[in-house]
Amino acid sequence: MNAIDLLKEDHDRIKPMLSELTETTDRAEKTRGDLFSRIKQELTVHEIIEEEVFYPALKEHPRAKEIVLEGYEEHDVVSRLMGELDGMEPTDERFGPKAKVMAENVEHHIEEEEGEMFKKARQVFDADELTELGERMAKRKESAKEELFGAAR
Repeated sequence: MNAIDLLKEDHDRIKPMLSELTETTDRAEKTRGDLFSRIKQELTVHEIIEEEVFYPALKEHPRAKEIVLEGYEEHDVVSRLMGELDGMEPTDERFGPKAKVMAENVEHHIEEEEGEMFKKARQVFDADELTELGERMAKRKESAKEELFGAAR
């Protein structure tokens, strides 16, 4: 699988969970908590493969440097919001609005990646390079899951 397809697959898995989370109410404590936990796991692993494999390779190309730097900043914002949500009870009145802001940031990031960033990646990498990057990312994804969540995942 090439790098872009792998990232797009992650995006397609994460987006419905974000929508579901933002539609929950304060009373849906268990659903909110479970959804947030799954989203956090998915985004954490996704961020690792982007920041350790995809972004550094893409950043080497001057035409892509700016969009990659923006990607790092967007990751930082989402990580901070997730950290705040992680320390909050799902019934907290601020949880829903904060989750919505986090989801909006992730959705914006996905749109930029799937638009401008993936376009640049297709311009600077040939098909073999995208496949090699995808293979490296898939390996790192598995090792990150094991490191973070143990062999049970």
